[in-house]
Amino acid sequence: MMPHLLSFGHGYSAQALSNRLLPQGWTITGTTRTQDKVQVLQSDGFEGVIWPESDLSEYIKKATHILISAGPNEEGDPVLNAFRDQLSQAAENLEWVGYLSTTGVYGDHQGGWVDETTPLTPSTKRGQLRVEAEAAWQELAIQTGMPLHIFRLAGIYGPGRGPFSKVRNGTARRIIKDNQVFSRIHVEDIAQVLDASIKQPTAGAIYNLCDNDAAPPQDVIGYAAQLLGLPLPEAEPFETAQMSPMARSFYAESKRVRNDRIKDELGVTLLYPDYKSGLEALLAAENTNP
Repeated sequence: MMPHLLSFGHGYSAQALSNRLLPQGWTITGTTRTQDKVQVLQSDGFEGVIWPESDLSEYIKKATHILISAGPNEEGDPVLNAFRDQLSQAAENLEWVGYLSTTGVYGDHQGGWVDETTPLTPSTKRGQLRVEAEAAWQELAIQTGMPLHIFRLAGIYGPGRGPFSKVRNGTARRIIKDNQVFSRIHVEDIAQVLDASIKQPTAGAIYNLCDNDAAPPQDVIGYAAQLLGLPLPEAEPFETAQMSPMARSFYAESKRVRNDRIKDELGVTLLYPDYKSGLEALLAAENTNP
């Protein structure tokens, strides 16, 4: 049986995984919200389905693998809310189910280290919703034997999602907050971790996806400016900086995330082990394909 991935919320990370799987002979079905995006998926060699308008029961029956990127809301996890019964019935035929969560489930550790065994103490509403969604998926997996894998993603960057455009147009900001560090992960490393997990599934596993170098956000902006040969954006104290509530909420948590498990259990060697190698590669790709 040829492998068939059903991707709920086929966005940036799911696209990167699919680009790895398609040359291996996979069938990829991705959900999206608009007909325009369906056509984009089809032009890339995938099958696109508009959801939540469409009934995906037949796709769930055919899938050998399922990836959930769609985020939860106040009503819970949208995929579970819509397809719990169908997923329960299909669980024994599935080889792998991946749920993309966030390292925000750990909350604030004032720059300290966390790993997959750290208690979940989110300090934001987004993080709390993710904790609840993880638990709901784990409960279904226990009930049905579904081969669930949870991936807690740090801040995602990659092609089209780097700091260069803001540095170039003068809107980049170096917000300074004492002891503030973030972990990051290049989208191609997300894809290779998911691919490795698919090839050696361990039902019930939880993995942190991040690089080796949690760093202050101002350092990343500064290095991007250095690579571009542009002036260093001025530093702004966090306390007085004009920021949206959403942007400010990201600074509510500071932690360093351990990634040993993806290396030890999945044998992954990160393509971009720190932000410097990742930014250098992004800029080199821009210069090669302007």
